[in-house]
Amino acid sequence: MINNVEDVDWSSMGHAYGSAEEVPLLLERMACPDSEVREEAFRRFYSAAHHQGGVYRCTTASIPFLFALADDDRTPDRAAVLGLLLSIGRAALDCDPEGIYCSPAGDMSTPYAETVPRMRERAADFARYAADPDPRVRQAAVPALGLFLDDAGRAFALLRERLDAESGTAERLLAVETAAVLARRLPTALGPVTTWLTTLATDPALDADIRLAALVHRAACTPRTIGTDLVPTATHLLQQLTPEPEHQDEPDAVPTACGQCATCTRANEPAPDPGVPPQLAAVFADLDRHGRTHAPTTELLTTLHQVLDDRIAERTALLTAQLTSPDRATRHDAIPMTKTLIRSWRGNHTHLVQLLADQLRPHDPYTTAEAAETLGQLPPTLAEPTRQALATLVEAHHSAHGPTVWASPHQLLRRAHQNAVTALAHLGDERALPDLLTALDTGVDAWRATAAAGNLPRAADELLPRLTRRLADADLSQDWSWSEASVLVAALGRLGEPTAVPALTTALATCIRHENRPGTIAALHALTRFGTDAARALDSIRPLADAEDPDLRLAATQALWALAHDPADTVPRLTTLLDTHHRRDAAEALGRIGPPAAATLPTLRQMLHADYDWTRLQAAAAIHAIAGPAETEAVLPVLLEAWDKNEATTGFVLECLQRMGPAAAPALPRIRAELARPRRTGGFFGGIDEDEALQHTARAVVDQLA
Repeated sequence: MINNVEDVDWSSMGHAYGSAEEVPLLLERMACPDSEVREEAFRRFYSAAHHQGGVYRCTTASIPFLFALADDDRTPDRAAVLGLLLSIGRAALDCDPEGIYCSPAGDMSTPYAETVPRMRERAADFARYAADPDPRVRQAAVPALGLFLDDAGRAFALLRERLDAESGTAERLLAVETAAVLARRLPTALGPVTTWLTTLATDPALDADIRLAALVHRAACTPRTIGTDLVPTATHLLQQLTPEPEHQDEPDAVPTACGQCATCTRANEPAPDPGVPPQLAAVFADLDRHGRTHAPTTELLTTLHQVLDDRIAERTALLTAQLTSPDRATRHDAIPMTKTLIRSWRGNHTHLVQLLADQLRPHDPYTTAEAAETLGQLPPTLAEPTRQALATLVEAHHSAHGPTVWASPHQLLRRAHQNAVTALAHLGDERALPDLLTALDTGVDAWRATAAAGNLPRAADELLPRLTRRLADADLSQDWSWSEASVLVAALGRLGEPTAVPALTTALATCIRHENRPGTIAALHALTRFGTDAARALDSIRPLADAEDPDLRLAATQALWALAHDPADTVPRLTTLLDTHHRRDAAEALGRIGPPAAATLPTLRQMLHADYDWTRLQAAAAIHAIAGPAETEAVLPVLLEAWDKNEATTGFVLECLQRMGPAAAPALPRIRAELARPRRTGGFFGGIDEDEALQHTARAVVDQLA
């Protein structure tokens, strides 16, 4: 089927993972009658020749053979072959045309120059595939008309033909979307395409979903011309869509994009493999759900949100229509869009948070699980209005399914209930306690309950015996990467109940004995939270402060200060750490010690001239904490310069300014400018929590300086 594949010198070609020499074999296997062999071949090709969207010389060399597969009617998965070709072509288009890219193996390639011309040479073939009798092939090929046909008139005519010829919603929406892609790529297509989209959007004879698609893509083509009527028109069309029928009282019902397939609408999430650590299984399950869509209009509405960008009021109105839609697939897919808006933009999101709470419906655990998980990821200050809705749902589950619903055999119901319980615990609500105790007593998904337990310090008397018992039974000799032991130690530290210190001290000693470095450091961090109440652990901690491993030395020295407050013992140890890669952490610790660490000021002043922003910041903060207002003139410019250069430093700088008091007055204009920003500011990893905290600090500094 694939001719002359052996004539290519695959051994000289760059690849991602595996070997380029296996590529011709994989190409052959893509035509195998055995579906499992084909699936494995595609999987391996993506890994070896197209890993994470990379395009290497072996990827480009595969293109003729992939087209040969697509041309052969005997190929079982022609649509999958075309999907792979389009993925390669899109990746190449995203590359810098002049750029040279290296594979993980160090091989260089020029993807755009090598790949895109080959795709455009096959424009006539893509046009033929787009009219193929197989609807899957047509759907896979249509996007190529917008990406690789350079004859704008021909491409546009083909897309109009596809819209008229197709009967499926997904296929017709794809034709409209591809026309917009064509218009944005080729200036000569912009005028004709936008005129056509305007006509479609205003044609009352067309289905609402096609009109909505035309409206959105017309706006995406010319975003500067967006008017105030865009969102009202879009929400009106959204309300006209035919909703998917609700499936009442079916714990395994899943909304589906097709809206017709009984298998899809009742698909249950598989039970986790008992041989896989549950935390790890949960991560992979989350990855599998990520990006999953259920309504045909989801990608379209995502595009509309991207086009609207910072028009928060209009996006809120659109999300309101989505979250109140009679179609539960639309409601479900609106949840991650709502999370994205709240995560990215400041403002009063109370209305949207309430609408998220409205998705907590006992008869729809699939959507409920998504909503509850989202609410559990919001800062408590934002999620507070949903407290009663979460508690009501938990009680409804208990009434309908009994007190052991936490361990329900129905995976969707189980996930919905557990997400609601942990979200309730995240708010510090003790109505989550019975389920957490059930989990800790039975061991069913206890790792999840353990993580939530740290939020309920007032229930420590019931939680501590269970947590310490589980910690005593844990295998502390193993790597903690996916171990419940690490979660247990962290939870005991967050509860802050001193009666946990003996268990943590024992765990520390066990980890030291087994040379479990991650466990040792985690136990040190947990004990540090108790301060002088953990003084009994000092005998175990002090030897670690002299360890060769700087990570252990740092954690142990930080614990020494928290537990003993002896600067004569701590400051010299931290001083030596200023010469390691932990110099920033050591500087922060010296700042907490304050004036007794004055001997380190010369070294800290030298760090003010470091190349790295964070090194200079930590040194500046430590100098002011140790020497006080007398150092303001040297410290303040360092803080403000780092803030201007690196947005991620915002929260740290604001905390420093708050501690500086009146001396921070010159920073007032910059602080007010930060509070006026509509987009959230995050730390190293961004996020709502960081931004909410820094806004709170910024307002406190403004009030302090007023």
